[in-house]
Amino acid sequence: MNSTVTHLEGAIDGTRLPAGQLHGLHAGRPIWVRYDLDAVRRLVTPTMIAARPPSLWRYRELLPLPFNVEPVTLGEGMTPLLNCPRLGGQLGLSKLWVKDESQLPTGAFKSRGMTAAISMAKWLGVKRVALPTAGNAGGAAAAYAARAGMECYVFMPTDTPVVNQFEPHLYGAKAFRVNGLINDCGKIVKDGAERMGWFDLSTLKEPYRIEGKKTMGLEVAEQLGWRLPDVILYPTGGGTGLIGMAKAFHELMELGWIERRPLPRFYSCQAEGCAPIVTAFNNGERHAELFPNARTIASGLRVPVAVGDFMILDSIRASGGKALAGSEAKIAPWMVRASTAEGISICPETAVCFDVLEQLLASGDVQHNEEIVVFNTGAATKYLEALPVELPLLDKDHLDWGRIAG
Repeated sequence: MNSTVTHLEGAIDGTRLPAGQLHGLHAGRPIWVRYDLDAVRRLVTPTMIAARPPSLWRYRELLPLPFNVEPVTLGEGMTPLLNCPRLGGQLGLSKLWVKDESQLPTGAFKSRGMTAAISMAKWLGVKRVALPTAGNAGGAAAAYAARAGMECYVFMPTDTPVVNQFEPHLYGAKAFRVNGLINDCGKIVKDGAERMGWFDLSTLKEPYRIEGKKTMGLEVAEQLGWRLPDVILYPTGGGTGLIGMAKAFHELMELGWIERRPLPRFYSCQAEGCAPIVTAFNNGERHAELFPNARTIASGLRVPVAVGDFMILDSIRASGGKALAGSEAKIAPWMVRASTAEGISICPETAVCFDVLEQLLASGDVQHNEEIVVFNTGAATKYLEALPVELPLLDKDHLDWGRIAG
């Protein structure tokens, strides 16, 4: 057996689609990958997985790449699930964890989706890919495309953080700034597909980034001894990770590797300057409208419309969670507070999660004795504009020790 994939499935209508072929959207919406979970159960056990190297690809039977095909990899390790006793103590929490995705090869969780998507694209014969980005996806795509010997085109808003502009260029991609938002960049990718012959690697516009991202959920379950936390806070732009984790948890339940108990409550965290999922959730809608005048320093959250909106909202509601917006004014203070408390490089998107967590504790939606996992989706050092710093200047010949002592 070269794969446990049985077929693909249209997320909007359940249409069965053949595996082993190149797919984009179906009926204008994303596609699921489906597996023969009975076969997975026969092939591998949690004990066998535990004996494998701590790599994303340790879950090979639950990933789409055929077993006899080498993945395009940069050595994606199992990211740490870090206990946060000092920050938890400040919030009155006894069981606060941060899943630190900043330790992946490209400094962000985007490595997960891109190793899967580029591996599958290469196997299916793709030579050129393109995508829009407002943050870390462009650099990750460029890095994995370079690893695969593939051409990559990246389009980003003009005010994309400078590090995110630098990375695609570093990895040899053809990168461009666009006087618009990420959806405007996405239109360029869509319009250029036939003319330029590239494959659209946009969020959820191919089936396999979800599969790479779902390994976040597989890892959390394994790291907690094949059980799940009570609460997960996830910064939501395109929402692939949240969707992927929900898929992972359902697959693990079907396999019998975790208990059939209530799944973690997903709290989808967006910035108040770009909160289409929050708006749709509050309005009881299954689809989100384009968020007007989207602006936030948390660039990864500046996604004014998500093609997988209904998948995000379905996952949140099924879990008993909510979608909430964090304050723009609290992003920088929370980056400093959380990073100072625990020594973890907290990105702006995760800072939004901590503001939302404080709101949830105040409202009673989250209890102080619950086990909580917050996802840190990237390294703070990739967001120089989010936290401008000018250090005090000392005169080496006339040191002011009082000033140094503070």
